[in-house]
Formats: sequence, structure tokens, C-alpha cells
Amino acid sequence: MTVAVSEPPQFTIAVQPLRTIFAGVDTHKDTHYVAIVDDHGQPIADREFLAVGSGYRKIIEFLHAYGIVDAVGVEGTGSYGAELARVLANAGMRVLEVNRANRAERRLRGKSDPLDAHQAAMSVLAGRGLSTPKQRDGDVESMRVLLAERSSATKARTASINQIHALLVSAPEAIRQDFRRYDGNKLTVALARTRPTPGTTLELIVRASAKRLALRHQVLTADIALIDSQLGHLASRQNPALMAASGVGPFVAAHLLATAGDNPDRISTKAQFAALCGVAPIPASSGKRQRFRLSRGGDRQANAALHRIVLLRKRHKEPRTMAYIARRTAEGLSDRDIVRCLKRHVANEIFALLTHNPAVSLPGGPRLRQRRQTLGIVLTDAAKQLNVPYQRLRRLEIGQRADTNLETTFSAWLDDQSRQSKPTPKAA
Repeated sequence: MTVAVSEPPQFTIAVQPLRTIFAGVDTHKDTHYVAIVDDHGQPIADREFLAVGSGYRKIIEFLHAYGIVDAVGVEGTGSYGAELARVLANAGMRVLEVNRANRAERRLRGKSDPLDAHQAAMSVLAGRGLSTPKQRDGDVESMRVLLAERSSATKARTASINQIHALLVSAPEAIRQDFRRYDGNKLTVALARTRPTPGTTLELIVRASAKRLALRHQVLTADIALIDSQLGHLASRQNPALMAASGVGPFVAAHLLATAGDNPDRISTKAQFAALCGVAPIPASSGKRQRFRLSRGGDRQANAALHRIVLLRKRHKEPRTMAYIARRTAEGLSDRDIVRCLKRHVANEIFALLTHNPAVSLPGGPRLRQRRQTLGIVLTDAAKQLNVPYQRLRRLEIGQRADTNLETTFSAWLDDQSRQSKPTPKAA
């Protein structure tokens, strides 16, 4: 007798797919407030975390607990949110900088940390007021720190020398007579060498104060020289092609690299870079007069760096720059308009160098300068080895003077130095 065995019933288990979420973070010095919304803008959760390492880890766990994170909008990625942006990016999340809160929403609903975090999340969902933040974990961030230190040191040094001059103007005649023949660095050196007698009379107080100010000036000068040396080393290591460009030194290169950040690929076109540097032309026409003016926005330090490049190329009579000035002058453009156009052209050139565009070819002199700096050879040593005047070789490198014979000799000498610097393979 055959017994029919019934099959067990089949159950279908419905698996809920993970939802896509968007997050916003309102950053502060001690705490960060995180809000999460879904792809329809509905609030899911919000919570406050401490702005410390353990708090950052809890934020990541909090986000992963509610779904797949599409993007996180962080306020203040250049200040309070800098470390959080680094941690989130290292965790594989797409981090966006929220530039401005929704002012209309703030007027209607007020302001609080939960509301600000929710508005940041809604900005990410809507794709408004966002930008890709700079990566702050490489050589460019180191240069930015050094530039900030250099700026304060320069201001303090200027204040000290101004104080010295103001002090000597109203000082007793005996002190003024001692230092009347000195100026600039010679004045600070002379004051630093003095040995004022301790005392409380006006003359002794003025002499002691002037000595302290002079010593402060010398210390700040040494600090600035050290910073410039570090900037040159970092800039040469980060982008030697930029350092080899005509009119670009360590200070200018550091400012341009700091503007682009450690991830210059976040700037996709040369027009965006020009707008970032404030050299994108803005219409300023009226009636029959058609003209453009410089932008008043953008990074003013980068704008000043481009202006320095143009002035240096004009001063050293760089051939391409002088040919362009002559052509545009013949067309009737004013000097100011020509400088505006040159700054835009330089911005395009710098953008190509920052993004390592192989289509950019440097002139012969700057290209040799790049090779020399890569080998770590000082310009004065190269001039001595080639038995040529220092200024002649310098003019060749900055593109001020075309010298075919010297260029050929210099290139051959650099080839020899490159071969000598390579280690000799050991015999088996």
C-alpha cells in the first residue's frame, strides 16, 4: 500500500530592499548634528554626536543603520567639519559641501541644529548650493597651513619695522643721531647689536624697546625664509611643471595649488577655474561701448597670484607676453584690459598644469628649469659649471631671453648630471 506524502508548504519571504538615504550634518566645535531623509524628502532620523574620533565612528554606524548612503552634505568642510569630511570620505561615502542654508526656510521655521541638519540633507537631495570639498590630507594642505603662518608672520614683521621707525621719529636726539644713517635691514641689524644699559629713563627705555623690536624682526625674517624654503620643496614635489612655468615661484605656486586643493580634478573646466580665481570676464557694456571687467568674486589670493605672474612676465619681457601685448595694443585695447585678458590666458595655462594636461608644452627655458629643479641642482652651481653668467642662465630659464647655443649646452649638461645621479648596477 502506497502512502501519499504531502509536500511541505512553500513560503515566500519578502525581503525589503535597502532604501537610499541622504544625510546632512550641521557641524560645530564640540558636537555635530546629523539628519537623514529618504529619496522622497521624508525625515527618517536625526541625532547629535560628539566631534571626536568615537563620535565620527558612531556617525558612520548611524548612517549605515538606515540604508544605503547616496551622499552626505557637510557644512563647514574647511573648519569644524574638516575631519568629519575626511573620515566619511575614507569610509567610501560621497561627501558634498553645503554652501548656504535655505534662507526662506530659515525665516519661516527658525533656526536650530536639527533644522540646519535637515536643510543640509534636503539640499543634498535637491542638488542645490553644493560643491565638492577640497581634500585636506596631502601636500597642498600642508602648503595652505604654511601660507597662513607666513601671512601672519609677514604682518607681524611689517608691524615691528613700522614700530621701530615710529619709535625713532620721536626718540631723543642722541638715539636718532646714532641710527639716522641706517635703513631697512641695516637698521634692524644695528639695533639688534646694541647693548642698552638697564634703566628707567626715557633714553634707556627707548633703546631697549628698539632692540627687542629689532630682534623680533630678525626672528620673523628667519621664520619667513624657512617657510619659503618648505613651500618651494613642497611645490616642486607636488607639481614641478607649475614651478617651471614662467613667472611662477614657490609663493605663487603654493597659492595656486592651495586654491585647487589636493583634488584639482574637482574643477572640471578651465572656465570654472577662471571663475574660482576671479578672472572670468563679466559683461560691463553700455550703449555702443562693448567691454568686460574683472570679476570681484573668487579666491582673491589666487587672483593676486595670477596678477603677479602677468607683472613678472611683463617686467622680464617674456616673448609670448610681449607679442600678445603688442598685438592687443595695436587693436586699441587699454593696458588694464590687456592685463585682464592676460590673466585669463594665464589662468587657462595654470589650469592645464594643475590637471597635468599632457597637451601643455613648456618653452625651452622653463622646461630646462624644471629638469634642473628635479635633479636638485642650484642655479648658481649650474652657472658655475657651465661657465656662464648667473643672470644669463636665469633669463634663459624664465623665458626672458632666447639663447639657442646656451640652451643646447645646458640640456646636454643636464643629461650628463642625470646619468651620473643614477645608481650604477652592481656586478653579479
